[in-house]
Amino acid sequence: MTDRDLDSPGEAVGRVLGTADATPLQFWTAVAPGSYLQLDDVVVTRRELPNREPVTIAGVVTQVRARHEGAQFDSDVFAIADGTLPAQVQEAAEVTTTRVDPELYVPPTPGAVVHRAEGDARARALHFDRMERRIPMGMGRDGVPVYLNADFLDGSRGAHVSISGISGVATKTSFATFLLYSVFRSGVLGGDAVNAKALIFNVKGEDLLFLDHPNTRLDEPTRAAYAKLGLSAGAFPDVRVYAPPRPGDSSGTPDVSSRLTGVDSFYWTLSEFCADRLLPYVFADADDERQQYTMVVHSVTAHLARYAQPADGGVSIDGVRLGSYGDLVDHIVDQLNDDETRSDWAGSAVGLGTVNAFARRLIGSKKDLARLIRGDLATRRPHSINTSESAQVTVVDLHNLPDRAQRFVVGVTLKSEFERKEKSGTAKPLLFVVLDELNKYAPREGSSPIKEVLLDIAERGRSLGVILIGAQQTASEVERRIVTNSAIRVVGRLDPAEASRPEYGFLPPAQRQRALLAKPGTMFVNQPDIPVPLCLEFPFPAWATRVSEAGRAPSETLRSITQSADPFAVVGSGGGTDDDIPF
Repeated sequence: MTDRDLDSPGEAVGRVLGTADATPLQFWTAVAPGSYLQLDDVVVTRRELPNREPVTIAGVVTQVRARHEGAQFDSDVFAIADGTLPAQVQEAAEVTTTRVDPELYVPPTPGAVVHRAEGDARARALHFDRMERRIPMGMGRDGVPVYLNADFLDGSRGAHVSISGISGVATKTSFATFLLYSVFRSGVLGGDAVNAKALIFNVKGEDLLFLDHPNTRLDEPTRAAYAKLGLSAGAFPDVRVYAPPRPGDSSGTPDVSSRLTGVDSFYWTLSEFCADRLLPYVFADADDERQQYTMVVHSVTAHLARYAQPADGGVSIDGVRLGSYGDLVDHIVDQLNDDETRSDWAGSAVGLGTVNAFARRLIGSKKDLARLIRGDLATRRPHSINTSESAQVTVVDLHNLPDRAQRFVVGVTLKSEFERKEKSGTAKPLLFVVLDELNKYAPREGSSPIKEVLLDIAERGRSLGVILIGAQQTASEVERRIVTNSAIRVVGRLDPAEASRPEYGFLPPAQRQRALLAKPGTMFVNQPDIPVPLCLEFPFPAWATRVSEAGRAPSETLRSITQSADPFAVVGSGGGTDDDIPF
């Protein structure tokens, strides 16, 4: 900031208070009569120095108070209100410094005029002028756009986003999808935006299955809000939805009720399950890793990878053909119960009690995973989740799956996507992964295959172009290394007990209190560039968030992969029947 910046920074709203200590990092300002300051307002003042250029000190209002000057007792308020006791109301605002220019850290002078920062002065106070690539996140309390530095999102200088808040009130998923929309549509990625991908796991209801449908509730004020952010209001143009097969359905029909077009089934063949060593993801609870039978898990996994051979849609092991996940489980248990074959499958140093514990857990997985691991569906039929061959936004629907099956899908999908990015050897194109209930998949205590994958993404994903956007009700229950590696931290409405945890130490005391009252759509965003979290409101989604809001989808998104596949690529592909023909 220069002298020219303060020639017209905005209206004068008060003067630096002389009855409270003023420091280079925090000071109070008395609010002038007829003016006001609210929380999150941006202000600027100037300190004159001898034989040096003036220092401009800018900051954000982090607390506001009002009091009667001249009152001694609590009861004086009644006499003052009646006019029988002279006193005046004085408001004062606490200002937390966000920028000092030039960097001479001196306190503002008591009595110095304080201005409401507007225009370039506001942008400089919030460091927006230093952001080469700015992602619009929403509107500040002053109705002016607030930006995110893209360098701390795409891996240039940092990566990953952690979003916390009460379920159903904090609008965590809504903000995550709006952030994706802004990244893809704001132009900050340049030519890379065309190839950038997003992988979204839908864990609650079918609200995220209509991202490519315009929202019928979109009105002109909302369109104007998008335009003010430099965005056009509309749906995501390129979306593909995957859902698990219906239970007991031999044709593999997607298990969704509200969306009837543009949905593909995902599943894994028995051959893929064995060859890709997916058995550990059946045991994906953090509690599992504390059990001794994990040794059996890895031994059986290696045995399956070595000896299972593809056979007409299923697998053949030691000459025995297995056509379903249930058959595979039963065969493994039989081999483990046989004294002659137990050591071949589980190793010689494992006790019978450990083997039985593994077997019980494995048998219990049959009900949850039978519809995901198949030997009765066409092997060549499109069924894999692969973002590089999918649309710009890939939605994986999990809401109809039991907890164990959800963990399996998340773990295996993230494993395959991360391994694919590793093999590519380049960070471009970027892959954004949106995962709700992060505390379930990467809890603070314990270990599991999914947690290891998520830790890998948090610690190495930046260099590989994998960006995690994790949401959770309680950041205090998420693995510390994942939260620590998140350059961007976002908070919506918080539970009082959660707000007191040290994970929210980046919030000033006033913002911690406000987070208990935040309405849907209000978020507090902390980013490395700015020392104070910014409060913002993001606009109503321009895409449908439920079937009742869904307008007409673009025609090119209505056909699924299976519907658009060459039908003759499916006919006669091991294990398939006429029911597999996609017409």
